[in-house]
Amino acid sequence: MERKFIRELILYVETRYGMTKELKQEYTLRISQANKTQLITILYEMTLLYIDEAEEALAGEDRTEFKNAVRKIRGCMNELTASLNFEYELAGNLLQLYLYVNRELVKASSHYDRESMEHVRMVISQLHKAYAQIEKQDQSGPVMGNTQTVYAGLTYGRNTLTENIADSVSNRGFCV
Repeated sequence: MERKFIRELILYVETRYGMTKELKQEYTLRISQANKTQLITILYEMTLLYIDEAEEALAGEDRTEFKNAVRKIRGCMNELTASLNFEYELAGNLLQLYLYVNRELVKASSHYDRESMEHVRMVISQLHKAYAQIEKQDQSGPVMGNTQTVYAGLTYGRNTLTENIADSVSNRGFCV
């Protein structure tokens, strides 16, 4: 995966509407330590969050927020499509699913159609489940290199979680 993809993924996390500070930190940490398969799984999870946003906007009849959420979903779909490796036969099948999702997003966006959004959710949910299983088999290392080590644990306060960063390095970045 390219550096641009990871930067955009982190940007999605940092700018997501309604995402709590803790959730942003969690996603940023996961992204920085993820291998290629885990990055795809994370992108599916984020797509599902944006689908939630779209459905909430539809329920509240907020067309502007609905369009914004659909735009975010399409951005995720573009990243997923760009990440396909056509050396494998499966990539063609995934491309067809992604194209179907994009067609359903066009229908949903132009007609404010809940049923189309349900179809999108169903496809992305199934793909997320499949990649969650595949990710267990992928033993490759993280895409990013030179990242900070984070230790988390319960400390002095009751139910207080504190993260400590070790090995602070000035040349953090991506593997090439």
